[in-house]
Amino acid sequence: MEIFQSQVTLIQEKTTALDLMHSKLEQASLSGDEDAFYVADLGDIVKKHLRWTTALPRVQPFYAVKCNPMEAVVQTLAGLGAGFDCASQVELELVRGMGVLPERIIYANPCKQTSHIKKAASLGVRTMTFDNEEELIKVARAHPNAKMVLRIATADSGSMFPISIKFGASLEECGHLLEVARELGVEVIGVSFHVGSNSSDPHCFSESIANARGVFDLGADLGHEMTLLDIGGGFPGSDDFIVTFEEIAKVINQSLEVHFPAESGVNIIAEPGRYYVASAFTLAVNIIGKKCLPWNKDTFRGEECAKSVKYYINDGGFGSFGMIFHCHFTQKAVPYKQIAGQPLYSSSVWGPTCAAEDLVSNQTELPELQVGDWLIFENMGAYTVSQGTHFNGFPIPRVHFCISSSLPLDFGDENVCCLAVTALEDSVVEGCLIMK
Repeated sequence: MEIFQSQVTLIQEKTTALDLMHSKLEQASLSGDEDAFYVADLGDIVKKHLRWTTALPRVQPFYAVKCNPMEAVVQTLAGLGAGFDCASQVELELVRGMGVLPERIIYANPCKQTSHIKKAASLGVRTMTFDNEEELIKVARAHPNAKMVLRIATADSGSMFPISIKFGASLEECGHLLEVARELGVEVIGVSFHVGSNSSDPHCFSESIANARGVFDLGADLGHEMTLLDIGGGFPGSDDFIVTFEEIAKVINQSLEVHFPAESGVNIIAEPGRYYVASAFTLAVNIIGKKCLPWNKDTFRGEECAKSVKYYINDGGFGSFGMIFHCHFTQKAVPYKQIAGQPLYSSSVWGPTCAAEDLVSNQTELPELQVGDWLIFENMGAYTVSQGTHFNGFPIPRVHFCISSSLPLDFGDENVCCLAVTALEDSVVEGCLIMK
């Protein structure tokens, strides 16, 4: 997948990524450029990392690469000392190609292609997940030095995207799988789970941590040296979610203190994805078409009639909005230029392709807009560029990265990150992360 990314713009103190977005929209208006684009704030990712280490000091984040695999994102998190959750050979090669040590990678896909397991072995990646007997047989043959983590199912009905319907062994299966691993000579070092993406019930974590404790004890009784707990993902990426990250963290910390206290010596990791990148990316799209519909009873406002409007934009469900096909997931469209007091009309926003299902937003209230106007979508960093296609020949929007010049970059002795920037011209810089 080809994703266009720009150099990193160093924005000055008191200037925000939104200011950069407005600047680029003004430039586009003058030049006639209509192409959709992102502004991505790497500083937001850094702030999320600081927030994580404050709220969950015992939990080492292993970023879920599938959520957004852009190199600037991965480089930033690598520089911050994060680990990485990879799910395929391509992701393994991406992360290892950036110099990340194999010990900072977990191959967290319970069902892997045998050739990908062999590639993991050649890259030095040993920690991998499993949830079935066939996976153990493959690993015993293709990667006998692997350190396996048993993934258990969770009660994830409170999440936007439940995952246990596909992955995770039941608690009843765990004893048998641990015995099979012992018979095959496969090393099992811990337990993992995933409560589902965008989980709205923090107590799913506490229940799963308690279940993991039972599996830990079972594994130890069977001779496995259990040293790793992976609490997966499910953390919100924006502050407008039903529960806050801090509320979830509080439940996790309390449960870890009960079942895996610090003196237990167990290493705790997690697999946050959208948490790190959702709010960092803002998307600007151009209105390329418009259709006004006759009045109907659903667009009646008080004593006056209002029209209904269809807008067509140059990004859609086969590009940045692929999540609309998986759930009732909508992003709020905000007009770039708004005038107070404008009447609002029942509107729908459609993608540019010829597919009838390419509907980005339905039954939304917007002022009347014109072809050539811009719409802004916030919180667009998670599962957007990573799921985009070139269906009908429409490209994935270019990404313009920025970072604040006043951002604190000292993370202590163990994880020191500095952003090396070399001025090219004016405020445009080329950024690279240096790990010490």
